[in-house]
Amino acid sequence: MTEKARVRDGRCATTRNLLASEAIMALVFFGTDPNSGGGNCPAVWVDTDTAKGPELVLQGKFADATTRAACGQDSPPADDEGIVRIPLSMVEQIRRACDAAEAAGTQL
Repeated sequence: MTEKARVRDGRCATTRNLLASEAIMALVFFGTDPNSGGGNCPAVWVDTDTAKGPELVLQGKFADATTRAACGQDSPPADDEGIVRIPLSMVEQIRRACDAAEAAGTQL
């Protein structure tokens, strides 16, 4: 999995992602939207250090009110949840992140 993770500023994702408490999160960066033009949002990571096993972490633009309302009819978000839009151009990065998370399972 680490060979697929990108290194930025000479540091791996695990080193870059410090919590306020100075603990290191085990985030593995898989990429940003190739069409973003700025190398930023949207983006995808895998968090390898959760109690329930690997999870995807997604960064994207907040959905508009109409989209949030439509999504809320099927699955109302909890207070600590949000709805974001991720473009199709992110499919490759998300697929790689899903494959890596699935392969890692709960062995991490």
